[in-house]
Amino acid sequence: MKGKWKIIVVSVASIVLITVNLYLIEKKESKVERTVFVEKWTKVKKDTITATIQKKAVIKPAEVHDIYFDAKKNDFQKFLVKEGDEVTAGASLFEYTTLELDALKANLSAEKTAAEGEISGIDQYAAKLRAYQGNLERDPDKAVIDDSVEQKLNIDITTSSSDLIESNIEQELYKQELEKNRLNEKVKMLSTQLSSIETQTKAVETTSETDGIVKNINENLNNPIISIASANMGIEGYFSESEMKKAEVGMTIKASAPALKKELKGKISRIHSYPADEPTLTKDNKFPFQALIETDGEEAEPLVVGAKVDLSIITNEKAGVPSIPVQSVIRTKKPHIYKLTKKGYMDKHYVTLGLEADGRQELIKGPAVGDVILLEPERMMKNHSHFITPIQFDKVKTKTYKKFTAREKVRYLLLGILEK
Repeated sequence: MKGKWKIIVVSVASIVLITVNLYLIEKKESKVERTVFVEKWTKVKKDTITATIQKKAVIKPAEVHDIYFDAKKNDFQKFLVKEGDEVTAGASLFEYTTLELDALKANLSAEKTAAEGEISGIDQYAAKLRAYQGNLERDPDKAVIDDSVEQKLNIDITTSSSDLIESNIEQELYKQELEKNRLNEKVKMLSTQLSSIETQTKAVETTSETDGIVKNINENLNNPIISIASANMGIEGYFSESEMKKAEVGMTIKASAPALKKELKGKISRIHSYPADEPTLTKDNKFPFQALIETDGEEAEPLVVGAKVDLSIITNEKAGVPSIPVQSVIRTKKPHIYKLTKKGYMDKHYVTLGLEADGRQELIKGPAVGDVILLEPERMMKNHSHFITPIQFDKVKTKTYKKFTAREKVRYLLLGILEK
């Protein structure tokens, strides 16, 4: 009978002991220490985070120039080029006669004067932009912008940040430079036409506006009578509906392909707002876009029309910002991470997240660069828990041990024994 009572007493005591321990462990603010085994950890790093859109695209002429002919007012004589011919700006394309040479000369002169006036206007506008940009860099608070420039920029100077204003100025300067180049080619073409009229009494030659290759000639004289593919190569692709919300003209692109010796760089030059195919309920919409390739003053690598490339479009970029792996963040209503302290605790820290791309997450607010954090935390981690990690023998160096003083060696030895 006594043996039976002993079994009952021992069983009850065991149950009570287990229950009390479980209560103390799970009790909020309990002082019972918890130890977590941390196998994977990392540090907050200063990094450049780049958000991109990845696309398949194709090399195509940057532009196709269509040449038109008015058969009602002019009498066509002959073509001066063939399909596949390489032509330069100002090269003669076809010949026709007209009884209104004087009127044509006056019109061409007026066009040339207007184009030169536009070029002058672009130079003045660009000068104002650069002047304001310089003042903005020196003293943003005292920078004053011309009303006409502010209207063309289409941005509220009083509420926009200096970085946003400078970005808009760079994009505007880029657009104006493209327009100026186009106008210079037009002036060159008009000058050639005027010279041709001066030396002829009846026949008039239509000339090319750009360097390129004769893509098509319409022998039936239906317009466009000639199409010329520009010698400058560009890149063409398609955006989905979701990508259209992120993409903008002026964004930087990088293109690569096995056949290319080096990566191509450039900018988005045009995004079509209407889909390539007529919209339907059963088909996803595709929006064409074009990008111009930049040469940086170096000799351009010959590109094959129709070559396929892997295209990366940079939609956002943050340089030199604190970043952590995306898997180190517990994404609850209040995102947080766990920081490993020098005193051996694992503490919860709420964070403010920024840009995320390629497995890296920007930290706007949270632990500083160099702080150690848990790499793959669980949702149910306990805050302010002790942690232990496996010894990383590859990082245990004899020369590091020799740097300790005798007192430090004894201290760390005793600390290890007592903690064990």
